[in-house]
Formats: sequence, structure tokens, C-alpha cells
Amino acid sequence: MDELLQLREHIEHGRYAEALILIGELDEMSRDDKIQKIESYLQVLLLHLIKQRVEHRTTRSWDVSIRNASDAIRRVNKRRRSGGIYLDDAELAEAIDEVLPSALRQASLEAFEGRHDEAELAAQLKIDELKQDALSIISA
Repeated sequence: MDELLQLREHIEHGRYAEALILIGELDEMSRDDKIQKIESYLQVLLLHLIKQRVEHRTTRSWDVSIRNASDAIRRVNKRRRSGGIYLDDAELAEAIDEVLPSALRQASLEAFEGRHDEAELAAQLKIDELKQDALSIISA
């Protein structure tokens, strides 16, 4: 809210260069917020994909969580006014790389009643295939 008041003040006093800098900062803050939301949904999606693969089974709950997470990622990633997106496929792949370690940590607590650590789970996975499947689900 302070930023909006500051923006108004810059415009009212004709300090357009400062106003433009502030607009850029506001845009960056908004983008960062969208990316954090996308990463949060990516973690849920990856968590359930990992559990499906290492436990060689699925549940209706996991399927629904994957579907809901992918829907949310597509919704949050879409820029409403411009029709563009926040993260393209390459940036989504980078986000998956960043989120995967924490998804593995969480899966290590949930899969097999927590008997395996994240390294042991990762050894059971084809990581590249998992990441590609996650991207495919999001793009569907």
C-alpha cells in the first residue's frame, strides 16, 4: 500500500522517472509473488508424482491433487490483461529443478511411512522423466 501512495505522490509532483522506477518495482514484486505461488503448486504436483512412482500405486486423492495443482499453475501463470504468461516452459523447467529437492524431502516423510530419506527416494526415480512428465501435465 505504501508503494501506491508513493506512486501517487511521484505523479502528483511530476516526478515521472521516479514513478516509472516504482512501477517497475511493483511489477517485479507482483511477478515474484506469482512465481512463488507457482512454485508452491509445483511442490504439491511433484510430491504426488514422486509418491506415485516410488510406491507404484496411486490414490484418488493424489490424482486430484495433481490435477488441482496443474490447473492452479496454469491459472496463476496466465497474465490476465496481456494474455501472456509469467513463466515459459524453460522457466517452468528451472522452477521444477528448484522445487524438486523440497518435494523429495516431503515425499520422504510421506512415502513408505517415512522409512526412506530423499536420496533413497531419488535413487528409485528417473528424475528427468519425472520432470518431463510434470511439464507435460502442466501443459495439458
